[in-house]
Amino acid sequence: MKIQDSKLPEVKIIEPDVYEDDRGYFFESFNQKKFNKLLQVNFSFVQDNQSSSKYGVLRGLHYQTEPFSQGKLVRVIYGEVFDVAVDIRKDSETYGRWVGEILSSNNFKQLWIPEGFAHGFLTLSNTAIVSYKTTNYYSKDHEINIRFDSFNIDWPKLNIKYILSTKDS
Repeated sequence: MKIQDSKLPEVKIIEPDVYEDDRGYFFESFNQKKFNKLLQVNFSFVQDNQSSSKYGVLRGLHYQTEPFSQGKLVRVIYGEVFDVAVDIRKDSETYGRWVGEILSSNNFKQLWIPEGFAHGFLTLSNTAIVSYKTTNYYSKDHEINIRFDSFNIDWPKLNIKYILSTKDS
């Protein structure tokens, strides 16, 4: 597993070691011990989430407030998305800055998004299945939605209008 820095020091791009041959591929998608050692953290994930989205669906930006703030480890099982993390920590030097990364079932990349960052993604393939682990449980009472265009994110341009849920609009 390799850890790559992003434009935001706390957000990391994780590339697992993938073993491919004429039969297909194998990779370890997560290992708690390796993850904690490489990122120099000491916590566990408590919940796994999965969503399926069609082309043009934009989900986010979402985060949760204390005491239910969450770190997220995001990966794409099928398809391709443009995945985004935005620093929403008001006392941070990088407040309001964002990082975006293409995650796909072909590149196997994962994005580590720590607490204090909002998360969203745009589906670039016909269908995408996104899976993510969280460091805290979902709490509807602590969920915050920020409109996707609030931070001047350079979202990829598509040949259709983005598809948003009511709460993301």
